[in-house]
Amino acid sequence: MMEYIDFLIRPQFLVTFAAAVSAFATVLTIALPLLERDRTAQRMKVMAVERDKMRASRLAEMAAKDGRGGKHRQAPKGFMQKVVDQLDLRARFDNDEARNRLKMAGLRGQAPLVAYMFFRVALPPIAFVVALFYLFVVAKLTYPPAIKVLIALGVGFCGYYLPNVFLENRIQKRQLSIKQAFPDSLDMLLICVQSGMSVEAAFAKVAKEAAGQSLELAEELSLTTAELSYLQDRRIAFDNLGKRTGIPGVKAVATALIQAERYGTPVGQALRIMAKENRDMRMSEAEKKAAALPPKLTVPMIIFFLPVLFVVIMGPAVIQTAGLD
Repeated sequence: MMEYIDFLIRPQFLVTFAAAVSAFATVLTIALPLLERDRTAQRMKVMAVERDKMRASRLAEMAAKDGRGGKHRQAPKGFMQKVVDQLDLRARFDNDEARNRLKMAGLRGQAPLVAYMFFRVALPPIAFVVALFYLFVVAKLTYPPAIKVLIALGVGFCGYYLPNVFLENRIQKRQLSIKQAFPDSLDMLLICVQSGMSVEAAFAKVAKEAAGQSLELAEELSLTTAELSYLQDRRIAFDNLGKRTGIPGVKAVATALIQAERYGTPVGQALRIMAKENRDMRMSEAEKKAAALPPKLTVPMIIFFLPVLFVVIMGPAVIQTAGLD
């Protein structure tokens, strides 16, 4: 064991490792932009398919209400679906909150819902077995078997919450992308409405323009355009936009559009007020981040800057004193 530690702390190994990491980071920085694909066309194609599905589903519901019947969209078949049906997981996990969180994460349809319910049940035993294999076979730790089993149980318990952690991370990334692009898109929406375009045409135009800055926002605006085209109550489309994003600024704009639709007030006036409020919110968030920067820099300065500063200041004196001795 000491031989490995001596080998790892050798200057030659550290210099070689740092050079390898630097070379890998350089190659990765140059290669990533070349390998990155344009996702705009793919996302817009997905939104077109989703829009057709929503329209077909709505027509089927209307046909069923009229007594003409209609085909309902079937749930995905497969191993996950069989497990969900046999264990009756829908009664436990299928609720409005789970569906809304999946929509906020950009996962729509029955397949993501089935996968979410399946992994909520499958990940705990998988994590438990993997942890047992690692603790007893790979790691070969000196802990008693009971302690190893308890650690594996803790890992399995954490596996129960891994799907929620995955959803939360995906929701945060999606909301961050929408927040960054929404104020500019709202300004474009205001310009389109003031130029005489209808709300549906304005949403469609802004969705195309916003695709270059935020594909997530372009998806939501495209879905809102589709809902405005076939929903009988346009206010439901605006309300769905706020629910799918979960962002207070977008919800406020949706509420303003609903009120303008309900009371007949000019849409341009409501959008102008909300655009100003969103710009103010973005400025306040930037000011909060700037105010929180000095406390965050305190610890890195103490750990990294001050020791180097002391070495630079006291190093010559120490060397001189050692030379005199």
